[in-house]
Amino acid sequence: MATILLIEDDPTLRRGLEMALGRHGHDIRTAGDGERGLSELTASAPDLVLLDLMLPGMDGVEVCRRIRAAGDVPVIMLTARDDDLDVVEGLAAGADDYVVKPARPGVLDARIRAVLRRSSSQHDGVRTHRDLRIDTQALTVTRRGEPVALTATEMRLLLTLSEAPGRVFTRRVLLEQVWEHDYLGDSRLVDNCVQRLRAKIETDPAAPVHVQTVRGFGYRFGPG
Repeated sequence: MATILLIEDDPTLRRGLEMALGRHGHDIRTAGDGERGLSELTASAPDLVLLDLMLPGMDGVEVCRRIRAAGDVPVIMLTARDDDLDVVEGLAAGADDYVVKPARPGVLDARIRAVLRRSSSQHDGVRTHRDLRIDTQALTVTRRGEPVALTATEMRLLLTLSEAPGRVFTRRVLLEQVWEHDYLGDSRLVDNCVQRLRAKIETDPAAPVHVQTVRGFGYRFGPG
């Protein structure tokens, strides 16, 4: 669950997003203008800010600049206009992403999770997924707080898959990236390595939640 600060002046939209994102498991704090938003930022220390571009008084771009000057909390801009100038201005002010309103809650939740994953990876080199914690700098893995001993190949496979949760990697691509680019090996190497990895990181290797099979294509690291 992430703590999210929603700064939006439209009370109907604010309440709707608060309820919808709450159903996705987030803890939502709200503010109706930029000044209140900056005060709530200090009070609640959110994991991410959803920031309306068109706010009364201090607009969203200025709020974003002040958020960025105060720290590195991720910011997603909400805009009613898919206008290149608005988007460029918001990103230049320090926003990490933008979403055009009205945004479907499922899509917005996916964008929130993607920004949080990127932020986590950039700041501490740690990737978390359910009960799994991967330290990409120390090259260590823990499951439910307990260390998991992986071979070098298993670690490379896990790092490759977890770098892009939800992306499907074909066996050929995994052979190129994990077993070196010019390797022309048997794709069963990938399947066997996946089986060994699952035995170490999955609660139930027969029903994996981390390294998932996409039939007819390959494997992916479970999203969400």
